[in-house]
Amino acid sequence: MRPRKTKAIPARLEAGRRRFERWRRTRQGHSRIPEPLWTSAVKLAGAYGLCRTARALGLDYSALKRRVASADPHASPGQKTAQQKPAGQEAAMAFVELVPPEGAYSPECILELEGPRGAKMRIHVRGSHSPDVVTAVSRVLFSAET
Repeated sequence: MRPRKTKAIPARLEAGRRRFERWRRTRQGHSRIPEPLWTSAVKLAGAYGLCRTARALGLDYSALKRRVASADPHASPGQKTAQQKPAGQEAAMAFVELVPPEGAYSPECILELEGPRGAKMRIHVRGSHSPDVVTAVSRVLFSAET
């Protein structure tokens, strides 16, 4: 059996691992992990990912995942902390339509159709054609199938 290769643990993650080990050596009985340790574990998971952090700190993956999700429900697991928005800043969700200036583009559309019997059609329309052209061509294709 080949020995497992171990990857070097980043300094911040190693410091967190040492904090957890120190707490495990000094805790009384089966006491719960203190909140400051959980907070640091959540921050480390944001920087290094859930799996790697849980493994390095000796934590249950599912418990750490729940903590990360409850800390910031909008963040994806493993997301870098630098990318997360600062505390207290809520972004308003809004739809913004970007319209290019007149004459800056030529209208273009690619439409792919598949009939009930497997017939396929790809229509590439350039310029200012009416949608009626696409409708008429697709009707011809699919009416011939039946």
